[in-house]
Amino acid sequence: MQCFTLTTENHIAHLVLNQPEALNTMNPTFWRELDEVLTRLHKDGSERVLVVSSTGKHFSAGMALETFAGASLMDDQSPEGRAAIFDLLADMQATFTKLETLRIPVIAAIQGGCIGGAVDMVTACCIRYATADAFFCIQEINIGMVADVGTLQRLPKLMPLALVKELAYTGRRLSSQKAMNHGLVNDVFETPQLMLAAAMQCASEIAAKPPVAIWGTKQALHYARDHSVDESLKQMGWLQGAIWSNQHVLEAVVAMKGKRAADFAKLSALRSFSDLG
Repeated sequence: MQCFTLTTENHIAHLVLNQPEALNTMNPTFWRELDEVLTRLHKDGSERVLVVSSTGKHFSAGMALETFAGASLMDDQSPEGRAAIFDLLADMQATFTKLETLRIPVIAAIQGGCIGGAVDMVTACCIRYATADAFFCIQEINIGMVADVGTLQRLPKLMPLALVKELAYTGRRLSSQKAMNHGLVNDVFETPQLMLAAAMQCASEIAAKPPVAIWGTKQALHYARDHSVDESLKQMGWLQGAIWSNQHVLEAVVAMKGKRAADFAKLSALRSFSDLG
């Protein structure tokens, strides 16, 4: 891969943005590689948590500006061209949505600038850690456009709406400390090394739990975010009835009493209908 490195150890997948010389900006190769990695992790079922971190001064400076120079990508001169913009954006949005709907939790470790499309990306993650020098910027308004790949839809679920509006209308930077105070960031660390160590520790704790129970928890949380309490309680009953395991509960209790690591089955690998036969 050109834009990322991917390693796996102890059921933890670690995806690293690795183009610091380009400020880890998002070009077409970035989108293609990210989509391929997320699709593979989703289908495989072997890993239990994904950590996304970066290299260099900034987590990511967002969309590569040269991407906007491709007139063929964004044709605003005809109804047909403008309709194609909708489909292009839907395709890009779907990649970041794969982070949100991945069968395993996703932890983002953010240093330096998290700008433009990078905000779209990290808001689709489950947990966000940041360094003390990290900042978030809805950069799109500063270059004459509306943020369009998830920030305006997900950020109000994580932070007060008035603050999101301020950031979206002005393009101001939000410090990591203020981001933590308002719920966007889980914790702030002095150095990238301390932050990544904390992310890996959190990932290890998640990986020690039954994968299907973690899957169910993520399903329930996301459903509850977008539905009423009554609807979510009903969904919880159906969900728990579908995945309940006496064996998992017994194994967890026995392992806890025996002060040993519990042993749980991985998620089943997924196959599309076209793969059968």
